[in-house]
Amino acid sequence: MKLLGVLLLGMLLGALAYREFGDVRAPASSQDCASACPTIGAATNAHPMPPPAPAATPSDSRPAAAAAPIPDTSSVEPRTAATPPAQLLIPVEGKTAADLSDTFADARSQGRSHDAIDIMAQAGTPVVAVADGHIEKLFDSKPGGLTIYQFEPSGKFAYYYAHLQRYADGLAEKQTIRRGQVIGYVGSTGNASADAPHLHFAIFVLGPERRWWEGSAINPYPLLTGK
Repeated sequence: MKLLGVLLLGMLLGALAYREFGDVRAPASSQDCASACPTIGAATNAHPMPPPAPAATPSDSRPAAAAAPIPDTSSVEPRTAATPPAQLLIPVEGKTAADLSDTFADARSQGRSHDAIDIMAQAGTPVVAVADGHIEKLFDSKPGGLTIYQFEPSGKFAYYYAHLQRYADGLAEKQTIRRGQVIGYVGSTGNASADAPHLHFAIFVLGPERRWWEGSAINPYPLLTGK
């Protein structure tokens, strides 16, 4: 009788505990958790956590450098390695830019282009050096007559004066000359017409060998007139 009473008391206590605490088993998977824990799942989807920020490097803490201003080059003439460094002196005494004509691209016999400009003047008018340099070669040729090849100091350019009546007294090869110095006189030697004395003036870009008889012609007109 006493044993039966103990069993009945145990069954009564077990029933009361189940009613109070219910089933406390954990969900079997994350899928079960999503349905079993709707409050947590909703919060995760609505506000995803941002990825962690990368660690700052020492350069991140420096203030950004101000952008350098871009210079206005719209009015600057392009400079190339084939351009002498400064405007040249007009090589015939008494002539101005208004007296010059751009004949650089004019056609010549045998399909040649002029590759120079002609400055018309009376025979005997002094011819002056367009820039500092030295006399590299004095030469008498059939087409050019009495000619002068002047090298400028860097040796990149040769100035060519042709159809001279004569050289200035004392002019010699390897002689240093100054801008504006008289080096010869306008004439009609070579294939120039005796009725139209003039100075044939050219500029050549020299190769690394610095040969006076070789070079690529560039137009002297803008360098003499600034146009």
